[in-house]
Amino acid sequence: MTVTIRRVSPVLLILLLVMSLAGCATTATSLPPEVPAMHSVSELDDELVGSRDPWIGYNKSMYRFNYNFDKYVFLPVVNTYEFILPTFAQTGVSNFFNNIAEIRTLYNSLFQAKGEKALTTTGRFLTNSTIGIAGLFDPATSFGMKRQKEDFGQTLGVWGVPAGNYFVIPILGPSTIRDFSGVVVDSGIHYGIKTAINLSDNVDPGIQAGVTVLKAIDNRHQQPFRYLDSGYPFEYELVRFLYGQAQELQVMK
Repeated sequence: MTVTIRRVSPVLLILLLVMSLAGCATTATSLPPEVPAMHSVSELDDELVGSRDPWIGYNKSMYRFNYNFDKYVFLPVVNTYEFILPTFAQTGVSNFFNNIAEIRTLYNSLFQAKGEKALTTTGRFLTNSTIGIAGLFDPATSFGMKRQKEDFGQTLGVWGVPAGNYFVIPILGPSTIRDFSGVVVDSGIHYGIKTAINLSDNVDPGIQAGVTVLKAIDNRHQQPFRYLDSGYPFEYELVRFLYGQAQELQVMK
């Protein structure tokens, strides 16, 4: 008797499965042919991502432009830079620019009333600027002072400013109105600091231009993201979602 049950069980399971699928089909066909949607796809997309995308036509065009610029201009330059410069020198360049960026993190930490981050950032900047030889080395990390990252876009978020519309910046990539405004303010403060210490007057314009180009190359060198590398057919939407989530997490830290 036991053997018979074991032989029949798969057949019964298949029959039950077919009957249940037929029941689902009957139920589906019995529904009204048109059920009005409570939310559009774009509305649901905005709710999930956290930022509106009313400029999707421009944003997608700029996303494609950034992809082509990255593939045919930026990455070849970065790859040449990585081929020519030894790894230890690349690390030194990254450390140097990251040390300068500590100033941005410091004043934004103060704007956000994050005293502990401000103290850690001050300690990192002083340590790396002295023991680390103008920031070429990063002994502060070895001493347990973890690098913090704050910008004025995050400062606006901490004080309740909404992200606003999604906005793809030429070459720089994904952003929002809030974060783009933060980039403008941070750039203004950076320029103000250089002017206050007469740095621009004491450095040859050619050297300044070279440093600016090197900074851009290093920034791309440190960024692992590659356009269309995921093979995901909806990469634009995925990047928009991940960017929004990452920015909100940064604001909450």
